[in-house]
Amino acid sequence: MQKLSNYIETHFAPIFAKLGSNPYVNGVKNGMIATSPFTIIGSIFIIIQQFPVKAWTEFMAPYASMFNVPNMMTIGIIALYVVFGVGYNLGKSLDLEPLSIGLLSLMAFMILQIDRTDFTMSSAYFGSKGIFPALVVSIFVAKTVLVFEKHGLIIKFPPGVPDAVSKAFASLYPAMFVAFVMFTISVLLKIDIQEIIITMFSPLVFALNTLPGILIFQLMIHLLWSAGIHGASIMNTVGRPIFLSYLAANTEAALAGNSIPYITAQGFTQMFISIGGAGATLGLILVMLRSKDEGFRQLAKLSLPAGIFNINEPIIFGFPIVMNPTMMIPFILTITVNTILSYGMMYFNIIGRPIIDVPWIMPAPIAAYLMTGGDVLAAVWSVAIIALSAAIYYPFLRIAEKERKAEINQRVE
Repeated sequence: MQKLSNYIETHFAPIFAKLGSNPYVNGVKNGMIATSPFTIIGSIFIIIQQFPVKAWTEFMAPYASMFNVPNMMTIGIIALYVVFGVGYNLGKSLDLEPLSIGLLSLMAFMILQIDRTDFTMSSAYFGSKGIFPALVVSIFVAKTVLVFEKHGLIIKFPPGVPDAVSKAFASLYPAMFVAFVMFTISVLLKIDIQEIIITMFSPLVFALNTLPGILIFQLMIHLLWSAGIHGASIMNTVGRPIFLSYLAANTEAALAGNSIPYITAQGFTQMFISIGGAGATLGLILVMLRSKDEGFRQLAKLSLPAGIFNINEPIIFGFPIVMNPTMMIPFILTITVNTILSYGMMYFNIIGRPIIDVPWIMPAPIAAYLMTGGDVLAAVWSVAIIALSAAIYYPFLRIAEKERKAEINQRVE
């Protein structure tokens, strides 16, 4: 395990560190994070509308359409928030005017929504289906504006012109170019570029909803964490748009009364795999509370409040788990076991699948209950996952205690 850790640190850490500082990666990541309030707001109204109590659902039935409006205006048009949010954050990352990039991205995306038969506006790609086209459009717009600025192909005003005016008109030329490109593709050539983009991403979208795919994804996250790199931050640049599209599709299916298609939708990892943070370290904290080592007990007491809310940096770096061959084994083993079992529980429909977005800091049993639409068994399963994680960590904690005792004795001698 030490050799693997050193290999990752030597060969992969520099690559992923560079990737983590890439402006396009950061722009996409921050843009996707910016959509979280909208999915949570939409989910709250779904809970109000479909809270799993028969008397309540019967009472709410006449008002279902009314209470579905916030969901339609949030999750139902999530691609619009994505295209603006990612465009805006790409602008910030690339030192461009963020608002201009966000608005230009929205304009470009809207041009693609023209129906090619009667030239009316279509909303087919406003929801989860349009997330990947929205990402590609935002990147294209940001890159176009960047190229225009580098070559001086922008309108420049004298110093006396108000800053707001000069910023607004600076992007006029690239805006005209973007509009022409989108109009040509969508209207003149009648190419459904959005469907082409979706087809390109479809292998990855398919893979991350399979057990091997999500296992590899989780393994990469935790190998990076083991080398001291924030694995989730890197991997979720790719994963978050996919998991969000899964969740939006699950929500749409639930409201329509259809079967829920996706297992690994947003929330699956936080509430059924990595409870307490990466490595499911809430289980480790619980067994550390009864540790024979005073230092471990104190660390557990300090880390428990944060761990309950899925924040585990005190354990990751304080134990430490990073670059620690002894603890890297259960760190990865726990996630592997949790992933296989939780995936199986949902695959065989023993517990519900995610249909509602909940804040990632919400304690797991409560969050598991809410995100599955009120499945009590899902909440019970999340508690079982915590207990299972604790059981896996226990023997390795005992090894760590012996190592700590040996170190102390060696210092005394």
